[in-house]
Amino acid sequence: MKAMVYTEYGSPDVLQLKEVEKPTPSDNEVLIRIDATTVTAADCELRSLKLPIWLRLPIRIYLGLIRPGNKILGQELAGEIEAVGKDVKQFRNGDQVFASTGLGLGTHAEYTCLPESGMLAIKPANMTYEEAAAVPLGGLNALHFLRKGNVQSGQKVLINGAGGSIGTFAVQLARYFGAEVTAVDSTGKLDMLRSIGADHVIAYTQEDFTRNGETYDVIFDVVGKSSFTRSVRSLKHNGRYLLANPRPSQMVRGLWTSRSSKKVIFGAASEKNEDLIFLKDLIEAGKIQSVIDRRYPLEHIAEAHRYVDTGHKKGNVVIAVEHNIKN
Repeated sequence: MKAMVYTEYGSPDVLQLKEVEKPTPSDNEVLIRIDATTVTAADCELRSLKLPIWLRLPIRIYLGLIRPGNKILGQELAGEIEAVGKDVKQFRNGDQVFASTGLGLGTHAEYTCLPESGMLAIKPANMTYEEAAAVPLGGLNALHFLRKGNVQSGQKVLINGAGGSIGTFAVQLARYFGAEVTAVDSTGKLDMLRSIGADHVIAYTQEDFTRNGETYDVIFDVVGKSSFTRSVRSLKHNGRYLLANPRPSQMVRGLWTSRSSKKVIFGAASEKNEDLIFLKDLIEAGKIQSVIDRRYPLEHIAEAHRYVDTGHKKGNVVIAVEHNIKN
């Protein structure tokens, strides 16, 4: 099968299209023919190792100190089950599915195997493969943090970095939970944010939300670039400050701040299969949708990485996987 492989860390130029062995499912696994995947900011960080200093060593230990051990990036997919292990009960050949592989990676390829018990569910019936592939990473992270923040109907929620994979789902989910949503991002993303339900939009280049006198029940900083002190001041009594990408100083200060009425919440998102099914149900009910900025074929994935590296993507960058060669 064909796959985009990287054997060293660095620029998008390290990505190469290669023929690799097609995987075979074990007894509890399914073999998925991948029809669509994505390139996320996380993929670019794992490729380049341009990470916060405190994360570089742990990630290198996990991925490979000198060169990557798992040579295929990619964390989410949509496709069709082509084979099932003998112990698999929930899925069968021909099922259209979407899934998250997390740090198991491996979706920038024609095929992958996943355990039946993994983050795997039947694809929303009203989505294409490309639309469904863009759901798991952003949707699950947004859902995790908004639930941790206990977002309730009638509350005021601000989302900083609202125009990316996580942020676009956070805007829609917060609206679904009944909140009044303010979305903060660059000027070029504001119309898109309005179109998916943001009640108010702020261009961070023109206005600092921490200095405009507004207060919120929940501030969700997806990108980790808001002022900690001023953001906490912008919270109402019993407000929650959610940090998807906290700096070490924010985590330390957050533990101290959380001794007051205001809470600072951070940590890796927990992934549960029932949450993926919850998102599927919302999609089929027309409550949330994927935002797709650009599409690339698998062969041009380096170009997709270059675009994501700019930080300007709106929502998601999707990769279409064509199966036009013999495997």
